[in-house]
This record gives sequence, structure tokens and C-alpha cells, in this order.
Amino acid sequence: MKYTYLKLVILFFTLTPQIFAQQNFDKVDAHALKVGKLDSTNMGTIATLLTKPFAEKVDKARAIYIWIANNIVYDVKAASKEQTDKNTTAEVLLYRRAVGIGFATLFQDMCSSAGIRCLTADGHIKRNTEEISDEELEKNHSWAVVQLGLSPDTWHYVDVALGSGSVDEQMKVFTKKFSGNYFFADKAIFNWQHFPDNPAWKLDAGPKNKTAFLALPIIRASAYDWQLKKFTPELAVQKATLSTPVNFSFVFGKEDIINKVTIHYGNGKKKKIKNALYNQSGSTLSFSYKFDVEDTYPVTILLNDDELITYKFEVVE
Repeated sequence: MKYTYLKLVILFFTLTPQIFAQQNFDKVDAHALKVGKLDSTNMGTIATLLTKPFAEKVDKARAIYIWIANNIVYDVKAASKEQTDKNTTAEVLLYRRAVGIGFATLFQDMCSSAGIRCLTADGHIKRNTEEISDEELEKNHSWAVVQLGLSPDTWHYVDVALGSGSVDEQMKVFTKKFSGNYFFADKAIFNWQHFPDNPAWKLDAGPKNKTAFLALPIIRASAYDWQLKKFTPELAVQKATLSTPVNFSFVFGKEDIINKVTIHYGNGKKKKIKNALYNQSGSTLSFSYKFDVEDTYPVTILLNDDELITYKFEVVE
């Protein structure tokens, strides 16, 4: 009897990430959107209005995520200057804008008000190829870790800032576009995108250290939609010649149909957009491409017009 119970517990913890990833939050999301902007309302009241209809902590956390992601704007100007002032919970609700720490702090405070244990993690993300392998890169982002239980298997990543939209590589333009992928995010993909300053907040497997993290390509938001499992080349910085094709391959967690593979490469006026001839076998995509521009530049792979991954290539004759 005890053995059977233990097997069930292990099975639950093994399946928990998949369960949450597939859970239907339509009712929760609709409620969070229906309550409106709640201008001039304090944090505690907003948290209560959002979470009161729900018994489960995951639903409460989801309602908070939906509301923040749809009502707070990423302060791209402050982020580009590495300014983190005016990011307390009260200030974020007053000005309705924040950088990563403001999003994470507001989410944490609302969760705490709703009886959900949640902590904020600080660390690094890479937004452009200039930050690849840059050991001097300072902490530039914050996110949350929700703890539904004592076991690390029941801890989950939440990044409301990235869930609210995206910022261009020059850190000048913020595009408001909600994504649910950063709520209880896939831990492997999240670890390719984020590296915590405190290693205690790295959930599941991932880069061993900051150097290994910085050496990875830039993984884009659509990696969650495709359930990216593996990518080749594995390192961001690649050397190639004009005469030799480069081999790319990607393994996904599902077998959705790929209609187009596009490569964006080059700098400024020399930037090129080319379609690649590819092979899709089940959940694996592979193709080769011969670059025709001699220079050092970013190379971004798009699937069905969505950015998936960005490398930094040095192409010589």
C-alpha cells in the first residue's frame, strides 16, 4: 500500500509541469480581464478581486499573471538605461509601467496577499548578440518563482515582464503582446533564456555557470510554442566560410507542420532574408545553408515567420 502511494506521488510530481502547461485557464483568464484596470485601487484589493473566485493556488497565481501582463507596460526607456527606481509595487500600480524587477515584485506581493509563497529571482537574459559571451554583463532582469509545495518539483518559473510583450534588440521599442508561455514556464527553455544570480533559483537542468549561459544562442519566445528540446549548433558564436554550408537541426516536443523556414542575416543595409530548403521528419527539423556575406553578424532562424533562435556568425572567405 505504501509502495503504491509512493508511486502515485512520484508520478504526480513528474507530470505536474505538463499538467499545468496543458491546463485550460479560460475561466480564470476571462475573470482577470473582466475586472478591468482597477485604477486607483491598492494592491491588496486588486489581489482579492482577482483571486477570490478560485480555490486552487495555481488559478489564483494565473489570475494575477493575466492581470499584470495586460495592465502593466514594460518601461523600455528605463530598462535601456538600467534604471530600476519607481519600481516598488505602489509606484508600478500608480504609473502602470515597470522593468523586470517591478513586474516581479508586484507579482510576488499579490501572490503573498493571496496566500501563495512566491520569491523574486534576479539575474541575466540576453537580448542581442552584443551580450553573447559578454562576461561583463550585469544583472539585467528579474522574475518570480512560485512555490506550491516543499519539493523543488512543485516550484515554477513566472516571468510576467516577458509575458506582457517583447522589446526590440536595440532596446528602443516595446511591443505589447500577451503570452501565457511565461506562466509556469517550461523549465529547460526558461533556463536557456535566464540565468539567476543565485544558483539556488535555477530549477531543473540548465547551464552550469554564467559563462556557459552566455555562450548559448538567444532563444526566442516561440521556442515554448514549438516545445524546443534540442538545437544544433549548440553554441552561439560560430565560424563559417563562404564555400561551406552550415548544418542546423532542431528537435521539438511536438510534430506541428512547418510551412516555412526563414533565415535573417547580415547587418544594416546588407541584411538578407532567405528561405531555407529543409527536411522535417516527425519532430526533427534539419537543413543546411551556405552564407554569401563575409562579415560578423547575427543569424536568426524563423519558423512560420516566428523567431526561434539567434546566433552570432563570423563568415570569412
